[in-house]
Amino acid sequence: MRYFVSLAVVLTILWLGLSGVYKPLLFALGAASIVLVVWLTERMEVLGAEHDPATLSWRLPIYWGWLVWQVVKSNIAVARAVLDPRRVQPTLIELPADQRTRVGRVTYGNSITLTPGTVTTRLETDGDGIQVHALLPEAAEDLRQGEMARWVRWLEGNE
Repeated sequence: MRYFVSLAVVLTILWLGLSGVYKPLLFALGAASIVLVVWLTERMEVLGAEHDPATLSWRLPIYWGWLVWQVVKSNIAVARAVLDPRRVQPTLIELPADQRTRVGRVTYGNSITLTPGTVTTRLETDGDGIQVHALLPEAAEDLRQGEMARWVRWLEGNE
């Protein structure tokens, strides 16, 4: 029950933060959406100790701030590459995905894809590998150095 309450609270805060319009009809629709998501989560049996939204509470905003900065830096690098196409050297790389949980590995893969110039092309949720397409050599090198992987492990509470 604790997990469903924490999911509902996180979704409510997210909805209120992103909505920006606070009218009775929208409150009702938002509440209905949250109830539907919590019900579907229960039906799919995907919420539990491993996926508890409350365990990431204070770490998540810090991680999002760091990720936004990475997106900004990557946007600048890709924009420079557009202006100078000689810098573009697409490559596929294999990286270890040594996060503790499946949610951690998926978060790692999604974070890579959210960063401009890189796309996760294959993720083994039960294994330990991830394949990434990188547009620029420096993007591939940054991923090889493992800073993003360390941040996701920290988000999971491993570091």
